[in-house]
Amino acid sequence: MAGSRERQRQRARERYERQREERRQRRHVLRQRLSIGAAVVLILGLAAGLSVAFAGGSTPAAKSKPKASASASAPTSSSAAAVAEPAHHCTYTTTGSGKPSLPAATPDYNATYTAAINTNLGKIDISLLNSKATCTVNSFVHLAETSFFNNTQCWRVSNSGVVYMLQCGDPTTSGKQTLSCSSSTLGDGGPGYQFADENLSGATYKAGTVAMANGGANTNGSQFFLVFKDSSLPASYTPFGTITSGLDILQNVAKAGTSCTLSDGSGVPKEKVIINSVAIHKS
Repeated sequence: MAGSRERQRQRARERYERQREERRQRRHVLRQRLSIGAAVVLILGLAAGLSVAFAGGSTPAAKSKPKASASASAPTSSSAAAVAEPAHHCTYTTTGSGKPSLPAATPDYNATYTAAINTNLGKIDISLLNSKATCTVNSFVHLAETSFFNNTQCWRVSNSGVVYMLQCGDPTTSGKQTLSCSSSTLGDGGPGYQFADENLSGATYKAGTVAMANGGANTNGSQFFLVFKDSSLPASYTPFGTITSGLDILQNVAKAGTSCTLSDGSGVPKEKVIINSVAIHKS
């Protein structure tokens, strides 16, 4: 009987830990979803204020320009700003109770990397910015080489306002799934660790930029986005690559529209984008 009670207590503890982790993941994805959306709202508010001013708005209207906030400006924490690139050491902090596969703490900062994202719609080639975002590239290479991205979907596309991008890297979105905007787990997934921002000084998001999605400063994981048209985002998302071919694939996905719409105006791509594999070339 004592053994049976102990097993029941153990199962109860495990159930509690699972529920706590699920709640944490839901909070995390909400921050991820709102992070870019908040930046868009700020920028659109600024644009609206400027349009009033140019249309003959008074000085008070011009003064109503939104102030910069922590969620829509470059992080100022020393952990992100003080790292000299290329980084010689990287810190990856686990986010759950499991034991995820972590990238090496000592990156090959002298290497040159390219990545080929092989999708059901064709190949997207990327030149990785190892000398400017060493720890981010180190993580992306690790995830690619351990097949982390295989058979996952790019779950979010934005093709309006000031943000034009396709977001990928969520391991919970398998290729066989039909994704829904009402799903409580959409965009939840990550690698089980986080790491600091890089390469934010003067960062811009022109067409061809590959950058990390995040839920706030220094919360990078596995989700990233590919920019297919110049976007006016604040310098809060680590740029770590440049698309060298395959931009037309993203543009065609955007033209196809969305199957459902999220609260920030983006949505699930109507044309499914499945990452079959990511091949890394090092020289």
